[in-house]
Amino acid sequence: MKESRLFKIVYYILERGRVTAPELADKFEVSVRTIYRDIDVISSLGIPIYASSGRNGGIQILDNYVLDRALFSDKEKQDILAALQSVSLVNSAYEREMLTKLSALFHIRSDNWFEVDFSRWGTKTQNDAAFDQLKTAVISHKAVRIVYVNSNGEKSRRTIYALKMMFKAKEWYIKAYCVDRSDFRIFKFNRIIGLELLSEEFAPIEYPASEESPQPDYNRITLCFPQEMAYRVYDEFDASEIEEAENGGLIVSSEMPEDDWLIGYLLSFGAKVKVIAPAYLRKILADEAKMIYEKNAAGSQEHTPLSSSDISAGRLQTRRQT
Repeated sequence: MKESRLFKIVYYILERGRVTAPELADKFEVSVRTIYRDIDVISSLGIPIYASSGRNGGIQILDNYVLDRALFSDKEKQDILAALQSVSLVNSAYEREMLTKLSALFHIRSDNWFEVDFSRWGTKTQNDAAFDQLKTAVISHKAVRIVYVNSNGEKSRRTIYALKMMFKAKEWYIKAYCVDRSDFRIFKFNRIIGLELLSEEFAPIEYPASEESPQPDYNRITLCFPQEMAYRVYDEFDASEIEEAENGGLIVSSEMPEDDWLIGYLLSFGAKVKVIAPAYLRKILADEAKMIYEKNAAGSQEHTPLSSSDISAGRLQTRRQT
């Protein structure tokens, strides 16, 4: 128990740089006197740990100290190598070199037993270059000029300070401060069609937790799919939301945002989806499919398609009330 606490104290101090004895005592639920005894033991093991007094004093470890590889268990060494493999998302020589060095340091052969690749099929080279530039921008705190396409298909040029890259719901996003809008924004990686890494540097900024994109209202949507669509259904819905019908079809009941995205998503299934509930959604989907047919049928006259605002919350709300 004591040995485990000693290692945790060392890791905790290395992570934070300087801490106080009361802080450590509170963290590890022991007395301040016990913490000082632990510090003496850690020092006797050859780790350059010391305590300084004064206003900016505290307990710290020499900045140039490096943990000996023996402090890691075999499982921890394997976990470190596996974690490094998992973050090597692009063809980066830096990650490969680091992986090789750590494998040699730990005397563990790094088997390339899995691969993580988030690039789209057929665009790996382009995606890799953009991903690598954004990663450099985040780590080096350099500004980036991008050409971005929003959900309405409108292009804009932005200068952003990329703060963090986030993978969520099968997509990559960039949390950033937008210089042009003087506000924090979240950009979808696949919608960045142009990117230039600038020489301008910025001071590190924390992305405010309150600035997350507001979540749309979710409602229960019930859908029916034929068995031949099982490959998509099981890919895109949780197993707990899927029920097999007697005829072999699949019934999906899931909470989804009722907006223009939903209409486009359902249309992506073509005639292989039937909306069971809510009833008003069937009419909206049928109207949109009819307009698509009339617009594309040979000899048909030009029709104005539904706008995003027409399909979105306002019209859905009206149909729901009726």
